[in-house]
Amino acid sequence: MTAVEVAARVRAGEVNVAAGRSRGYAAILRTNVFSFFNVILFVIGAALLALGRYSDALISVGLGLINALISAGQEIRAKRKLDGLQLLDRAAVRVIRDGRETEVAPERVVRGDVLRIRAGDQIVVDGPLLDGERVEADESLLTGEADPVPKATGDELRSGSLCVAGNGYQLARDVGTHSYAGRLTAQARRVTTDRTPLQRRIEFVVRLVMVLTVLMSGAIVAQALLEGFSLLRVVQISAVLSGLVPYGLFFLIAVAYTAGAAALAGRGALVQQVNAVESVSNVDVVCTDKTGTLTTGRLTLDGIEPLGGMDLAEVRTTLGALARTATTPNLTTTALLESLPGNAWTVSDEVPFTSSLRWSGMTTRTDTWILGAPDALTTGELHERVARSADQGLRVLLLARSSGSLRDGDGHPALPRIEPVALVALADELRPEVAHSIGQFHADGVEIKVLSGDDPRTVAALAARAGLDDGGGPVSGAGLDRLDDAAFDALVARTTVFGRVAPEQKERIVASLRRQGHYVAMIGDGVNDARALKGAQVGVAMRSGSAVTRDVADIVLVDDSFAALLPAQREGRRIIAGIGISMYVFLARVATQGLVILAVSMLGLGFPYSPTQVGLTLLTVGVPTFFLTVWAEPLPPDKRLLTNLARFVLPVAVVTAGFGTAIYAYLYETVSQGFNDSTPAEVISQFERYTGLSYTDTDFTAAAATIGAQTGLSTFFCLASFVLILFLAPPLPLFAAWTTPVRDRRPAALVGVLIAVFAAVLFVPVLSDYFGLTGPAGPVFEVVLPALVLWFAALTAAFRFRLLERVLGLG
Repeated sequence: MTAVEVAARVRAGEVNVAAGRSRGYAAILRTNVFSFFNVILFVIGAALLALGRYSDALISVGLGLINALISAGQEIRAKRKLDGLQLLDRAAVRVIRDGRETEVAPERVVRGDVLRIRAGDQIVVDGPLLDGERVEADESLLTGEADPVPKATGDELRSGSLCVAGNGYQLARDVGTHSYAGRLTAQARRVTTDRTPLQRRIEFVVRLVMVLTVLMSGAIVAQALLEGFSLLRVVQISAVLSGLVPYGLFFLIAVAYTAGAAALAGRGALVQQVNAVESVSNVDVVCTDKTGTLTTGRLTLDGIEPLGGMDLAEVRTTLGALARTATTPNLTTTALLESLPGNAWTVSDEVPFTSSLRWSGMTTRTDTWILGAPDALTTGELHERVARSADQGLRVLLLARSSGSLRDGDGHPALPRIEPVALVALADELRPEVAHSIGQFHADGVEIKVLSGDDPRTVAALAARAGLDDGGGPVSGAGLDRLDDAAFDALVARTTVFGRVAPEQKERIVASLRRQGHYVAMIGDGVNDARALKGAQVGVAMRSGSAVTRDVADIVLVDDSFAALLPAQREGRRIIAGIGISMYVFLARVATQGLVILAVSMLGLGFPYSPTQVGLTLLTVGVPTFFLTVWAEPLPPDKRLLTNLARFVLPVAVVTAGFGTAIYAYLYETVSQGFNDSTPAEVISQFERYTGLSYTDTDFTAAAATIGAQTGLSTFFCLASFVLILFLAPPLPLFAAWTTPVRDRRPAALVGVLIAVFAAVLFVPVLSDYFGLTGPAGPVFEVVLPALVLWFAALTAAFRFRLLERVLGLG
């Protein structure tokens, strides 16, 4: 092409640049930080700041902002990795322009360019080979097929492959996003993060609570406005109501995922997408490539069968010498060298192995030795023996001897007349931990499906060695594209082994499994696996695999160990169990406080909480849920989590709110009626300090009654919340009304610590003032402690006899 033509193609956008960037930083920050709920929190926080209520503002807004920043940071990290994906090398390529060869960067190649292809060059565009001499392309990154593919003039060369032999010229027909590498890169850069089942359930619960909170807030704020509450009071009520939304669950998930990822890093699994820690525990189908995942990518010597006059010992020595003499080692010679004795020969001629010849040879002082594919060396008399070995998944080579030359009159390689000496069987080396891991997955009810670019018979035999049933026989990818979705789904459901499958077919198999309701993990190491990894709920890559595959994966197995998925699954189940317990605690708090607010508001006794008192949720919810999540056992995911939550939360909310409302009302009336001429001056002085009002102010009595009742309610609610932990993790049969006793005594110890910390809050003036509580008062304990005993008895009866379910007709 001429420079003018190149410039025209550049202006037309026909250059070799891959597109498909993920969304920008501004969009990430906008959607994460300024979500609907965060906007509500920010408005409330700004109002509290304007009114000088700094601690209230911090408690109301801080958690939502922290969670938003964590989410935004995770997405920005993922964006950087995706935008950095590059399937093609950055090395310069040679193109013919203005009649001479010129070096340009790969992204400067335009459609219509003619590229010079040499051994060792990566193919950067799609197009036909114009002319060449024995060009061979390694397409293993694209197809998974390990052997180089011979290319003749007119054959297609695909971007992302590697020229391993020969040289020639290629026409740049498809460039940029139209090339195979461009399409793969664009697909890999797509952001396809799946929400896990637990995340979806939590989002549903949070949205439901948000809707109920908004409706309740509207009614209560309207009532406050009608009664002439001050702006400060209205904002404080709004802050308390917004705090009912269990937004801390998202923060807890982020912390649990991060801790789980750190634990897995020490067990050989690097977590790149944090929710993959939990997601992997839901997997019921694992799809895996063969080479590099089930196998090490190496070959081992399986057996030698002499055919002629040489005995086995002589054959072994000959093969060992041949492997040590080869000047271009490959997987075959490496396997022979590691298993067989022998010394290197002095040779006068050598023909290295190529895919087009399918044999190699060397001439010594006495003989010519040839090693290659049996069908390339003989006319088929060994077909049955070779077929039997191939059916067992073995690669069979023929060792032959000749007295002729390895070249014709023009010096080109030519096969002489041969004498078969021995059949050599090689096997793919199975990773040592694979068989045990597959057995463990089967024991857990997880299916394994093998998707490979290799011959289906070879893959099926290898799968059998790994302990996999072939599911009625292997299936070749050749006929898959002709099937409609229904027939395809039926085939995928019953088949275990797929061979000769293209990257697009792997992706379609994963999509079929997801369409059938399965939760899919895909394990791979090559670029040909990248699209399937993106399509699965959990993408797993080997560290030794391609950079693109590692970058798009949710989990990278740093030791290339298939077995690392098992602790990942256990860690995920532990996280699910821990967060499940935390949801019981969170929602019990939300439902109880909501019912108390409604009941007290209907009684016209003021508002039962202030924003600072809501800060006590750090003790009742924050600290307990953190430790309960950390200490959880790895249990299978609870399929009926929402149903069981309702069975637990409703009785807790009804019983606790009933006792809490009664305590609040009793103390409110007691304090209101306690101020008279005989009230000690010391008591009046204390309440003046608590309320910030003078005894002569008209609002003093209501404010004093409110803070006194709030202190009693908060005391009861905190102590009840601590005991509720013992219902969820019973140390003794006394507490085993909801579930069976556990051997772990740490939750019980935690309850003791929390009670001690709350006692400090009550008895240390600085802390009680910060949380808006009065100091320790005898009337409060005289009411709260007996009520706590009755509450425990009532809740125990409700759980043991399922009273609420019987009342609702569900028992």
